[in-house]
Amino acid sequence: MRESKDLEFKEKVTSTFLKTVSAFANYGAGEVLFGVDDSGNTVGVPDVEGACLSIENKINDSLSPVPDYSLSVNRRTNVITLVVREGLHKPYLYRSRAYRRSDTATVEVDQLELRRLILEGQNLTFDATGSRAHELAFSRLESRMQSVLGVGTLTDDMLRTLELKDGDGAYTVAGELLADTNSFPGIDMARFGESISIFLDRETHDHCSVLEQYDAALALYRKYYQYDKVEGATRKTYELVPESAFREALANAIVHRTWDVGAHVRISMFQDRIEVSSPGSLPPGISEHEYLEGQVSKLRNPILGSVFFRLRLIERFGTGVLRIRDAYRGSERQPQFKVFENSILVILPLFSEEMDLPDDEGRVYRELVGRSLQMSELTEKTGFGRTKTQEILEGLVEKGYVFVSGRGRGTRYTATR
Repeated sequence: MRESKDLEFKEKVTSTFLKTVSAFANYGAGEVLFGVDDSGNTVGVPDVEGACLSIENKINDSLSPVPDYSLSVNRRTNVITLVVREGLHKPYLYRSRAYRRSDTATVEVDQLELRRLILEGQNLTFDATGSRAHELAFSRLESRMQSVLGVGTLTDDMLRTLELKDGDGAYTVAGELLADTNSFPGIDMARFGESISIFLDRETHDHCSVLEQYDAALALYRKYYQYDKVEGATRKTYELVPESAFREALANAIVHRTWDVGAHVRISMFQDRIEVSSPGSLPPGISEHEYLEGQVSKLRNPILGSVFFRLRLIERFGTGVLRIRDAYRGSERQPQFKVFENSILVILPLFSEEMDLPDDEGRVYRELVGRSLQMSELTEKTGFGRTKTQEILEGLVEKGYVFVSGRGRGTRYTATR
């Protein structure tokens, strides 16, 4: 048995456990075992009745407000188990300070985290708080609502209904985020070459409507990960990365990010993948397992999420991860989701259908995934002769796995899937 984020050992009853009580009450249930040393060895508590009374008095006298907790005693080992439940009336303070768990340690929260706890205790979200802006325009939002919902002019009553204004007529943070201009950071997008030291394209969209940020990111995606091919009398669009997956990752990055930090959503475009990184980890109360399985949906910014839902840019009920995975059904390469303490990263690889290609064809094909190469470059990378490479390419083109562009020395080859 080892200490963890939700389990702490105390050999004796001293006041040091009170910081951990604050942490569990603020950020999730946990247990403190008294009579267990730091190595997990059971040593027991000599006077369990007196120890229990001391624990109760310390919590009741030192924590404000007093959290929900319970005590139990193992009479065989004389180990006391203190169970602390996550509370509704945050922040839970010990000596006027709030605490959180960081792995097996208990640390004081910073001012930003304390403000978040205060909002949570008031059952408020950051996007519902008041904006400092007094004059805002909503031309992009109005245009979007007209085209999607068929509404007319965006009136003051509609802004209140959408909660972009509060009951007193003041703008909320959600209102500012959807306005044509705002004071918040936006999206930083970069397309890289063969390494992160090679920038092929770069766009940053700051202090503008989140709808404008969404549209700009989608346009850059389409520029590099979609292409049209004329087949017979029709023009067909091919996607190197599924657009539905990128849309979902992009919308979720905007809606679920923390907006009270001065960081960008980062979209990194590589030859073989797109990475979408959003500031802020999972909302309180959602585990990584629940997030990855799409079992629970808890919006960090529910007002912003509601508008995106109305505009059909996002699903309300937490299907984002599932929809991204569904877009990769039948692909050898699958998306990845990484949850960090202060960010969430979604990796969208190039779509690659499951295929049974001979070794040589597979080698040539893999060299073309996510890039456009000339014959000379292919022969150098594969080590094949020009004649053999040409024969393999002709077969891949016939099967529809490779697209040819240009003529003569300018001829280039690109994987289509």
